[in-house]
Amino acid sequence: MALPRAARALRAAVRLCDPSRRPRSAPAAAPRGAAPPAGRGPRPGPPPPPRGEERDPPPPAVDFGDSREAFRSKSSAELLRGLVVLGLCAVEPLVQHNWELLQLCQRVLGQALFERLMKMTFYGQFVAGEDQEAIKPLLRRNQAFGVGAVLDYSVEEDLRERRDGRSRTSAAEKEMGGAEQKEKQYQAHQGFGDHHGGVTGAHTYFYTDEAKCDQHMETFLRCIDASSGSSEDGFSAIKLTALARPQFLVRFSEVLVKWRRFFLQMAAEQGQAGWAMLEMKLEVEKLQETLANLGIVTKAESQEWFMGESLGTSSTVDLLDWNSLLDSRTKISKPLLIPNRQTGQLEPLLSRFSEEEDLQMKRVLQRMDVLAKRAMEKGVRLMVDAEQSYFQPAISRLTVETQRRFNRNQAIIFNTYQCYLREAYDNVTGDVELSRREGWHFGTKLVRGAYMEQERERAAQLGYEDPINPTYEKTNEMYHRCLDYVLEEIKHRRKASVMVASHNEDTVKFTLHRMRELGIHPSEKKVCFGQLLGMCDQITFPLGQAGFPVYKYVPYGPVNEVLPYLSRRAQENRGFLQRANRERDLLWKEVKRRLLAGNLFNH
Repeated sequence: MALPRAARALRAAVRLCDPSRRPRSAPAAAPRGAAPPAGRGPRPGPPPPPRGEERDPPPPAVDFGDSREAFRSKSSAELLRGLVVLGLCAVEPLVQHNWELLQLCQRVLGQALFERLMKMTFYGQFVAGEDQEAIKPLLRRNQAFGVGAVLDYSVEEDLRERRDGRSRTSAAEKEMGGAEQKEKQYQAHQGFGDHHGGVTGAHTYFYTDEAKCDQHMETFLRCIDASSGSSEDGFSAIKLTALARPQFLVRFSEVLVKWRRFFLQMAAEQGQAGWAMLEMKLEVEKLQETLANLGIVTKAESQEWFMGESLGTSSTVDLLDWNSLLDSRTKISKPLLIPNRQTGQLEPLLSRFSEEEDLQMKRVLQRMDVLAKRAMEKGVRLMVDAEQSYFQPAISRLTVETQRRFNRNQAIIFNTYQCYLREAYDNVTGDVELSRREGWHFGTKLVRGAYMEQERERAAQLGYEDPINPTYEKTNEMYHRCLDYVLEEIKHRRKASVMVASHNEDTVKFTLHRMRELGIHPSEKKVCFGQLLGMCDQITFPLGQAGFPVYKYVPYGPVNEVLPYLSRRAQENRGFLQRANRERDLLWKEVKRRLLAGNLFNH
């Protein structure tokens, strides 16, 4: 019997999208198996290409405390609106119950008056407009001050696949009858994933059928077109929960996580517990003996696993080699069984991956292929947003497959890494190393993360380990560690690009400092910055006017349909908004300056 159908479906889908794709074992800039020491940056590569210092003078210093420069693009009315909205966002009860309050206001005021009120306040602060034409004036104005755009059509729908709360079940799931032992983190749970019942953390889409996914793809295509016509070197944001059935992403994530945990278990048995992920290397002889002793496969059968082009000449297997086995052409004689650490029993990696799910795998990669080709045609880069941890392994794997095809000459596809996750550094370093070996450009957006409260509540209720770093300080450490690793990669190979998506002024200053130390000039456009529309203009606009690539994450859509986005943003950022004293102080400082200068009303 073949290796798990999930792997074979992935391989077939990739070939379908790109028949001329090179073998996975294609050599890259570094020898196979080499990995940086734990806690350090990537190993040195070739020296950076010469850059004429005369052509690239040092960028000017950036002052994040100059209110006049920070808000030069804003009218006085916009300043006053910002003061009101950010002030309301600092009131905990309002933020905590914002969804209920929005619905109450809508019923009391009526739709027309409610929409007018929203455009004067929260919608006007955080959303660019209702459609592609309406957002153009804002985009042009920001561009004049050196600020680009990441366009995001922010109409949000629910994760639950039926409004009545009952989720559809695939044929394979019905056949299993719930007998399969599933990882708790990857179990569907009705209490999470929509905007009702006080849970507002899920920016996912209402799945009805594959035709709905095709409609979402068409929406993203229009967003790419709008980005091309409105912003130079712009981005367009996409979400894979819009392009695939969410339950399929959960099941595929479970396969990937089980496979990785099995590798870690084997590494621990070879005395490598606690090592950095990329330093772990399994000795093939010992691994074959272990697999045979566990009754998984015979030594002769496992020998076929390691005879591929990329593994046949090595006596060790690291995590990237191990992951490649999921895509191997080799066959084994029976379903792959994985030992369960809790029960000690062997269980299938995945008991059944249905033909329906095979087809879903192909379709989501085909949709990503269509979007990537349109982005290349239009000169736009695609930003694949991160989502909840139970979707993320599948999302990252599918994104990397797309990067392999389209990031050969430059970073077109950007993957997002959430640094509040405990495993963020391992994920970043693993994908950077893969890009080195295969010779493609690594593109990433680094964020702290948007689903912390929902993730922790879900972990507590379902009884699995909290995937989030224990403190905000630990998340900051993780963010800077991942960022520094990518900056070192840019210095040594110039084949990586990063968006520092952060509202944290200290993180932005850290990035600017490291760019100076490493000789990364903003004109190279390898490092860019990003903030949400309506937040932290005192960071965004000084960066843009100093010549650094910087972008606003620009949502748009009809008022009524963007309400879930506004509700979610309020919940996600309530901690930050409550601490946004500096932004409010600078807004008030600029209002007073204009008032005293006599130009409050004729700015």
